[in-house]
Amino acid sequence: MALSSEEQSNAGQTLRQRLADRTANVAVLGLGYVGLSLALAVAEAGFRVSGIDPDRAKCAMVNRGASYVGDVPAEAVATQVEAGRLQAGPATTPLHQADVVIICVPTPLSKSKDPDISHILEAADSLSHAMHRDMLIVLESTTYPGTTEEVLLPRVRHNGYVVGRDVFLAFSPERVDPGNATYALRNTPKVVGGVTPACRDLAVALYDTFVERTVPVSSPAAAEMVKILENTYRAVNIGLVNEMAQICYRLGLDIWEVIEAASTKPFGYSPFYPGPGLGGHCVPVDPLYLTWKMRGLRVQTRFIELADVVNADMPHYVVRRVQDALNDDAKALRGSHVLILGVTYKPDVADLRESPALTVIESLIEHGARVSYHDPFIKQLALPAGGMLECVALTDEALATADCVLIHTAHSDYDWRRIASQAPMLFDTRNAMQAVERNETARLYRL
Repeated sequence: MALSSEEQSNAGQTLRQRLADRTANVAVLGLGYVGLSLALAVAEAGFRVSGIDPDRAKCAMVNRGASYVGDVPAEAVATQVEAGRLQAGPATTPLHQADVVIICVPTPLSKSKDPDISHILEAADSLSHAMHRDMLIVLESTTYPGTTEEVLLPRVRHNGYVVGRDVFLAFSPERVDPGNATYALRNTPKVVGGVTPACRDLAVALYDTFVERTVPVSSPAAAEMVKILENTYRAVNIGLVNEMAQICYRLGLDIWEVIEAASTKPFGYSPFYPGPGLGGHCVPVDPLYLTWKMRGLRVQTRFIELADVVNADMPHYVVRRVQDALNDDAKALRGSHVLILGVTYKPDVADLRESPALTVIESLIEHGARVSYHDPFIKQLALPAGGMLECVALTDEALATADCVLIHTAHSDYDWRRIASQAPMLFDTRNAMQAVERNETARLYRL
């Protein structure tokens, strides 16, 4: 149903005023890394926020002013809870009183690497029973282009509401970067695409209350594609440099030296760095949403698929290199003790999502190695194939008795000079030893 220009200009005026004077009630569906950060920011902007999450333990922590996300200070959560602006629970009843609903639920890949949007569908079903006029719904969960209009829009229309006049629907991709000390939610530009101009403008009005800059685009699909492009750019370039690392090794060159020298070019080049594989929820996952979408349209995504092949093999490549390093020392991988330093997917965060360390450990065990690990952020590690590992103390003895110490994650707390002085063999996947003199370690191998 097309709206007249007058209807479009008048649409959402009541909600717009409630956003301006901070009297709108906001519900955040999903309180993970994205949802909790967002709920806190909205509460700090002066709104009453209800967080909804099936994990009762998370909700209990929020309600007592605690935090389970490293980038979200417990003191800030406690301040908003005590002020009555933030509460959490597993029930969806707050949706009935919500003027704004922001969906931040997980969107993982299935075992066949197809998008799993079941949590979005569950959120839409919950909303269908609570929807009312002058409600703004924003999807933030990363997904394939078209999800907002193909999945959410029909469920909104099913209730008889006219989108852009009665209710408002938009997509705004999350851009949370755990552990980033420079860019957080407030100072990272927020891309917004609405189903109609009124939807877009109301979503912009919402985000303008707590982010420094909003970037409106023409549609939800355009906003969805922005997130996919951002992370595909990273995945493809990391795949390229991972392949270059393997090429340099075969040519007897130092990939880290090559990257450092190439980075001196002031135009036409941006440095990316190799590693043991891709981790986190976004970069390894998001490009494959687009691959799945385009497969249905019989369009190949060759760059994306090739990058995925290269990046997915990196943990196994690391294990092969460790095996070769042990061979140099007349040792077999089977029976050798490999101590892994850092298992999170990036430094200084307690985040194991898609961490390549899990695959590295699994492959090492399959090859018969004895594996232990240390990580200051992860005290216990559940293995994909079953079983559990406990974090070991990083003593001089633990370092000295390992046949190989594998640096997987370069946490800032690690004393690299001490590690180099004690470990008989080091395999460095992160160039963490760049500042340590080569003669300070018995044997150093680098990716």
